Amino acid sequence: MTTEIIVNPNTFTFQAKRIFHAPLALVWRAYTEPALLDQWWAPKPWKAETQSMDFTPGGKWIYDMVGPNGERHGAMQIFKEIVFEKYFSGIDAFVDEHGKINESMPVATWKNTFEAVGDQTLVTVYAQYPNKESLEFVIKMGMDKGVSMAHDNLSELLNKIK
Repeated sequence: MTTEIIVNPNTFTFQAKRIFHAPLALVWRAYTEPALLDQWWAPKPWKAETQSMDFTPGGKWIYDMVGPNGERHGAMQIFKEIVFEKYFSGIDAFVDEHGKINESMPVATWKNTFEAVGDQTLVTVYAQYPNKESLEFVIKMGMDKGVSMAHDNLSELLNKIK
């Protein structure tokens, strides 16, 4: 299974869809529990390290993407809405070493949806950027490849733990 990526430069949106061969409850846990997120979120050879996570409306997930040579890039998701095992949405941003949003980098509004399809789960990741330049910036950074690679990691993890 591969991740379907749809980039729309006219609406400044990025969408990724993938069906995982695992039950919805397990896929939801993999997206919402730091111990599981850290095992798949980053594309190899990078890894994710959670600094803190409060998975509640208004809460934050602050984490670092850690490279193979120890380089770190901070990021944060601020949760706006959470509907258990249906979707969660919010803001996604790069942060500095103090967890403060880096205003010189793109900030996206996003929504992750989860849908049971028999004994599998369809995940749709939807992100909207404020302008075409911000969307182009993250695509040039390799967001499409990174999300696909992270989804491959998630698929491997789900196969191990289901």
